[in-house]
Amino acid sequence: MSDAILALRAAIQARLAAEAALMASLGSDRIFDEAPRAMRGVYVVHGEVEARDWSAGAERGCEQECTLVVWAAQSNSARQALEAAGLIVAALDEADLALEGHSLVNLRWLSSRLAREPRSGLPNVTIRFRAATEPL
Repeated sequence: MSDAILALRAAIQARLAAEAALMASLGSDRIFDEAPRAMRGVYVVHGEVEARDWSAGAERGCEQECTLVVWAAQSNSARQALEAAGLIVAALDEADLALEGHSLVNLRWLSSRLAREPRSGLPNVTIRFRAATEPL
């Protein structure tokens, strides 16, 4: 299961890094596995993931609900976070990604949620996706 999660994260990160419009909006090297300390501007962090068995008969499978979180640190611009989130959804919804050691059956956008971090008031958009994978 964890190898399917890591393979999907790597493929998502590679796809987003190849999206010219998103990189123009964020800047390069702005997509992270973990939240960086003292980061300025808009950036993306892999968020929570829940993986479940998606096996059918003898065929093994993994269903994942995963999130990406777009932060507008220091810029305090919900608009910038929402624009970047829209580019991410456009790049990933129903995308055909190559995963190491796995086959991606589908990847679908589920929801996006704009919120503000309670202590700092910084805006963030949490984007939820559903993915189904099968081991090769």
